[in-house]
Amino acid sequence: MGKSRNTPRRRPAGALVEAVDGGLAELIPDRERARAWTLLIDGAPQSHVDLDDPAFLSFEYQRRLGHVIDLAAPPGTPLKAVHLGGGALTLARYLAATRPRATQQVVERDAPLVELVRRELPLAAGARIRVRSADAREGLAKVADGWADLILVDVFSGARTPAHLTSTEFLDEVRRALRPGGLYAANLADGPPLAHLRGQIATAAARFTEVALIADPAVLRGKRFGNAVLVASDLPLPLAELTRRAACDPHPARVAHGRELTDFTGGALPVTDAAAVASPAPPPSVFR
Repeated sequence: MGKSRNTPRRRPAGALVEAVDGGLAELIPDRERARAWTLLIDGAPQSHVDLDDPAFLSFEYQRRLGHVIDLAAPPGTPLKAVHLGGGALTLARYLAATRPRATQQVVERDAPLVELVRRELPLAAGARIRVRSADAREGLAKVADGWADLILVDVFSGARTPAHLTSTEFLDEVRRALRPGGLYAANLADGPPLAHLRGQIATAAARFTEVALIADPAVLRGKRFGNAVLVASDLPLPLAELTRRAACDPHPARVAHGRELTDFTGGALPVTDAAAVASPAPPPSVFR
């Protein structure tokens, strides 16, 4: 999830600190894993990478996106994937480790961050990952029609999803780049009264036949601010296995779909470019 206002604090030994376009980037060594690091931007955790075990996903929302990757095709089947938002390239590394013949495009606007990550956390030799420094929507426009089996969106600027990545027009561009029946998944963040999340579900439902949401029950009940993963396709989603995996995670989540999701949306209307706004900023307590 995006970034918060930086506050003075003691950095652990071995931390790497560098200014990037999005703020102050820190790579903090993991005390429990020899070659693992957490990326922070202005004090807010962004990504976790284990160079020795790229299939390890520490953050709960990334585990949920990992389930989507796993279920997008039979095990080992190569995928063509587009990642909008790169961070420390955690999910691109995961997909490369679990599907070695996958071909991936990553669009990350923050060029200095990309340089830092590639220098300090190098990609595995032979990984078929192309990283482009560009705005997410502009980068997506350069993906060939029907090229992608999977499009993953995890873009935050100042801890908020930019408005131009929340609209039906944006999803029209997603659908153009997806092959027929391909999967779209997005990391969303919201808190009570969940107006942004409801609007994003309505927007996806206006463009895809099947929509599901993976989230902590407390987030779905509007009890706290948190992440939710939206999944959409024009083909039936792997709901049973997605539900089982989400429930078995260290931080269990629920999968909402069908009538339950329609009721949750509560009559929210699809978002258009003309009316789009960025997602709400998280409360300061989220990053404490």
